[in-house]
Amino acid sequence: MKAKMKTFLFALAIGATSASAQTIAEADRFGHGEDSIKCLQNISLYQEHVKTKNYAEAYEPWKAVFYNHPAARIDMYSVGADILEALIKAETDETKKSALVQELLGTYNRHIEYLDAVNAFRKRPLTKAKIMEERSHAYLTLAKPKALEAHAVLLEVLNMDPENAGHQIMLDLMRVSSSIAKQKETHKEQVIKDYLQTSELAANNYNKAKENAAKGDANAATYEKIADMWDKVKTNIDGYFINSGAANCESLQAIYAPQVEANKENLEYLKQVINVMAKIGCKDQEAYMSAAEYAHNIEPTAGSAAGCANRYFKRGDSNKAIEFMDQAIELETDDIKKSEYCFTTAQILFTTKQLGKAKSYANKAISLNSNYGAPYILIGQMYASSPKWSDEPAMNKCSYFAAIDKFQRAKAVDPSVAEEANKLIGTYSAYTPKAEDLFFLGLKKGDSVTIGGWINETTTIR
Repeated sequence: MKAKMKTFLFALAIGATSASAQTIAEADRFGHGEDSIKCLQNISLYQEHVKTKNYAEAYEPWKAVFYNHPAARIDMYSVGADILEALIKAETDETKKSALVQELLGTYNRHIEYLDAVNAFRKRPLTKAKIMEERSHAYLTLAKPKALEAHAVLLEVLNMDPENAGHQIMLDLMRVSSSIAKQKETHKEQVIKDYLQTSELAANNYNKAKENAAKGDANAATYEKIADMWDKVKTNIDGYFINSGAANCESLQAIYAPQVEANKENLEYLKQVINVMAKIGCKDQEAYMSAAEYAHNIEPTAGSAAGCANRYFKRGDSNKAIEFMDQAIELETDDIKKSEYCFTTAQILFTTKQLGKAKSYANKAISLNSNYGAPYILIGQMYASSPKWSDEPAMNKCSYFAAIDKFQRAKAVDPSVAEEANKLIGTYSAYTPKAEDLFFLGLKKGDSVTIGGWINETTTIR
């Protein structure tokens, strides 16, 4: 089966698209004498028929030019595709339809055969890869090949020039790969690879378009439209992956668990596992945590250190988890991610009741990202969890004022946590001291009070 597939692909993508060595001089584009007159007449005929969408009448004059004068018009390849696709759509006889499909695929082959000659007359030359992308889409939608054959062709074409690949080849590949994965368990690892490749390429194109749009020149609006298009492509790629059945933690664990052990010294493979499982939100799976620790042993990074920390925390070893989180913080260069690692460390320390250290890490998270509301909420929760610092009960209850200060600050800097902050404010407002209790201590509404102990905050009595 593998030899048969290889032969099929060779005929489709190599043999039928041999390297172009054809050159045609300007004087020879339309032929000579009567031949050139006939060529120009046929060009005029098929162009007029195409304008009125009379594709049946356009077919013969177009064909006469296409097969006899391959460089006469640079647009006759795309026009020919329009003509043949219209005829295929209208044809009811399956034998004739199949013949037309093969002729359409053959036009792409001929385009590549004469690519150098045609490109000589273009302002913006086409590449073989671009023509093969169009051919593979026609092959997929009109020839209706078996899914595995289609996947092999689409993947081969995408890899001809992945950095410049168009959106259609990416979507076609993911659509086919997803459909195969639904039927074949053994294809699920491949659909993950396809997803990684296409989603990264689409994201890169989106980012480039946004960067160009941000320049604010005359082309900014065009680049915004391009960015919007790639954003939709990214969403569709995600959708195909989600529908493949491979985009859940249980599937990823089953696929990767044995592979991680077999590849524990293969850094590239381990990074792929980490990337996929993190993207789907499966950091608590054993396969992810194993891959992270093996990768960390080979090449320590902030991400691998965080993965190791998660593994040890799940095992109940908080000290080891904090040790790895400190490594993640040290290795990370991006302040936003570093801030998140500090917050995670604070959360771990909170679970072990190391409140002073937890507060220190939370404050470090805030210093790295001033719009990060979660650390403020965590500090407020810590204050509320350990309010006792005085022998006077009413003074201890003032700790809840300090907690509420943090919740209010959280929603002020980060609207995304406003709902949670408001709930906590509502909850802990009920625990603040009564006015009469404070009166006997010489305190009233509006006075400042310093909370002692590990909290060490000055707050205002409400």
